[in-house]
Amino acid sequence: MLDFEVWSRRGSTPPGDIKLGEKSPSGVLPRRDGRYMNSDGRSICLYKLLPCLLMILLIAVPVRAQMPDTTGIYGERKDTLDASVFTARGNGNFLSKGKDIRTEVITAAGLCKMACCNLAESFENSASVTVGYSDAVTGARQIRLLGQSGIYVQMLDENRPVMRGLSAPWGLNYVPSQWLESIQVAKGVTSVINGVESMTGQINMEHRKPTDEIPLYVQASVMSDTKADLNVASSLQLDDMGKWSTVILAHGSGNFKPMDHNGDSFIDDPWGGMFAFSNRWLYYDPSGLQVRFGVRAIHDGKNGGQQMGGILPLWKADVYNNSLDGYVKVGVPLNEDNSRNMAVVADFNYVDLNSSFGSNPYIADQRSAFINLLYQDQHLESHHFTLGLSNTLDAYREKLTWSLKPLAKTNQLKGESLLNALGAFAEYTFHAEDKFSAIVSLRGDWYNGAGLHLSPRLTLKWAPVDQLVLRANGGRGLRYSTPLIDNIGVLSTTKALNGNLMDHPLEDAWTFGGNITWYLPFDKSQKTYLSLDYFGTRFMEQMVVDYTATDIYFYTLNSIQGGRSQTDNLQIDFGAEPFRGFTVTLTGRYTDARQPLVHQSSDVKPMTDRYKAVLNLQYATNLNKWIFDFTASLNGPCHVWDFMRDIDPAYKDGWTKPYPLLFAQVTKRFKGFDIYVGGENLTNFTQPNPIIGADKPFDMGFDASCIWGPLMGARVYAGVRMTIWKTEKI
Repeated sequence: MLDFEVWSRRGSTPPGDIKLGEKSPSGVLPRRDGRYMNSDGRSICLYKLLPCLLMILLIAVPVRAQMPDTTGIYGERKDTLDASVFTARGNGNFLSKGKDIRTEVITAAGLCKMACCNLAESFENSASVTVGYSDAVTGARQIRLLGQSGIYVQMLDENRPVMRGLSAPWGLNYVPSQWLESIQVAKGVTSVINGVESMTGQINMEHRKPTDEIPLYVQASVMSDTKADLNVASSLQLDDMGKWSTVILAHGSGNFKPMDHNGDSFIDDPWGGMFAFSNRWLYYDPSGLQVRFGVRAIHDGKNGGQQMGGILPLWKADVYNNSLDGYVKVGVPLNEDNSRNMAVVADFNYVDLNSSFGSNPYIADQRSAFINLLYQDQHLESHHFTLGLSNTLDAYREKLTWSLKPLAKTNQLKGESLLNALGAFAEYTFHAEDKFSAIVSLRGDWYNGAGLHLSPRLTLKWAPVDQLVLRANGGRGLRYSTPLIDNIGVLSTTKALNGNLMDHPLEDAWTFGGNITWYLPFDKSQKTYLSLDYFGTRFMEQMVVDYTATDIYFYTLNSIQGGRSQTDNLQIDFGAEPFRGFTVTLTGRYTDARQPLVHQSSDVKPMTDRYKAVLNLQYATNLNKWIFDFTASLNGPCHVWDFMRDIDPAYKDGWTKPYPLLFAQVTKRFKGFDIYVGGENLTNFTQPNPIIGADKPFDMGFDASCIWGPLMGARVYAGVRMTIWKTEKI
C-alpha cells in the first residue's frame, strides 16, 4: 500500500553558506530588544509593521476571478487519503475504518472546533496526543504519543518527512491550522517508505489543495491576551485544460503585549511576530504524469523572559528563527492504467536559529536534504509491491556559550555534524477485499558512524464482520538523536550541563500493539463505535536527560547494560450521534512509562502524565447555521524530578495533582462567512510556580524547564472565516 498521491491506482490522481554568528544575506541583524537592524544601522520594529503587512497579504491575493472551467478533472480525480474529503456535517475527530493502521483523523471541521491558531493547538480534543511546553519562557511546544516525546513521532507534510532537528522545537507553532484540511494520527510503527523514524507513530498533514475551487479564503482572530493571527489561502486553476494549478498560503500572527498574570516578573507567553508564506503547484497531464512542487518561508521572532519589571540585569529568552523549504514530487506512469509507476520525491530544508537564554547565546543552522526513489507494481488486484531507495542528509552547525553566572568563566561548545542515512526498502501488501490485509516490509539503512541496521515491520488488519475491525502492527524504529535540540528546554536553566551534547548516538526501539474497533449497530452511518487499543514501546538504546538541583546529565540507556526505557499505553474511544446534529466523543488513555535514571529514586518516567480523559460535545442546527462545541479534559498526575520534592511542598509525594481543562466555542454561519467566539482553559488552571528560582534567575538552580501543566489562564477569543467560491464563466 503506497500512501502517496501521485501514483495511486485506486483514485489515481489528486487533485551561499552563512557562518555562525554572521548576518543574514539580507543584511538584517537581530537585536535583543525585539527589533531588527539594517546593515546601514537603521532599526526596524517588525511587530509594529505587522498590521500593515497583513493588509498587504490581503490585497495581494485576487479577491474575485473568473476561473477556467475544471469540470471533468474533478470527475476523474480524487484525493487518495480518505480524510481529504469531508462534508459540512460530520465528526471533527473520528477513527478511520478503512486504514490498515489505527488512525485518528482530525478533519477541517475538527480544526475549527477551537481557536486552533496552529498545529500545536489542534490536539486539545484528542487523548492520543498530549501537547505541552518545553519550558516557561520560549513558547516551544512538544507533543507526546504513547508516553514518549514527540521526537519519536514522524511528522509528515503530505507524506514528506518534516520538523526534524532544529525545526522540531518550534515546528508545531509554524503550521497554521487553517492551512490544513486534515490531520491523520497513526499509532505504532507505520510504512517504511519514508524512513523508520516513526517509533511511536506518525502524524500526516494534508494541506489545502491547488485544485480547490476557492479563489479566496480568509481567517482572522484575536484573543484577550492580544494574540492575533491572520490566514489567507487562494487556490487558482491557471489554464482551461486544468493542467496547471496553484495554492498560495500566507500567515501572520503575533502577541502584541507582554503579560505576567502570576507576578513572577516573567511574561507568560513570548511576545513578537511570526510570518509564513507557502506556494504549492500541481501539474497534471491526462497521460497520468504529475508534478508537484512548492516552497515555504518562515520568519519568527520571539522575546520571552523578564520583559517587564524585575531587578537588573533582566533574564531574557530571545529566539529568532528563519527557515526555507522546497520540495518536488514527480510521478510517472509506466502503463496505461497506472498500475505500474515510478516516482521521485526530493526535499530541501534550511533553518537558521539565533537565540539567547539569559547570558548564554545558542546559534545553530541546519541544512537537510531528502530524496526518495520508488517503484510500485499493483497490476494484481490483491498484491501490491513497492521497492525504493532513499537518502537523508542532515548537516548541523552549533555553538553554545554557557556561563553559570554573569561575568563568570564561560564554556563554549562547538559542533559540526554530518548525519547521513542511506536506505533501501521493500514492501509487500496483500488485500483480500475489505476483509483482510497484511503489509510486510523490510528496510536496511546505512548510518554513518553506526553501520548497517535492518528494520522489519508487519501490519495486519482483519474484519471478520462488517461491524468489527481488528488491527495489529509491530516493528523497529531508528533515529539519530540530537541531544541539545531534542531537549531545548535545558537552555532555560542555569544548571551545569554534563555529557557530550554534540554527539549523535543512534536510538533504537521496538513498538508493537493492536486495536479492536466495534461499530455498534445503532445507525447505518456507523458513527457509533467503541474502540480499544494497546501499544508498547521498548528502547534498546535511548538518549536521556537526568535532572538534579544543580546539574543536568546527558547519557544513553541501553538494554545491554540493564537500563531500558519502556512504555505501555492503553486507550478506549467511544463515539456516537444520538440524534441528528449532535455528536459525542469520549476518550480515555492510561500510560505507564518507565525510565531507570541514575539520579532518580524511582523508575517512573518523570514529567509524563499518567492518564488523560477527553469529552467532546458538538451540536449543529439545521443547515449548520449554528454550531456549538464543548470540550472537557481531565489530565492525570505526573511524577516529578526528585529535586522538585525537596524545594516545593506541593510535590512531597513525588506527584503533581490532576487538573481539568474546559474549552467552548459558538459559531454562526452566514452565506460565505462564519463568525465564532470561544474560550480556552475556562477553568483558569495554571501550573503553580512554573519557574524555579524566578526571583534569582542568574543564580545556580534557576530552572524554567520543569513544565507539566498550562502556563496561560482563561482566554476568550473571536474570529471570522470568509470563503469566496469559484465563479463559472458565462
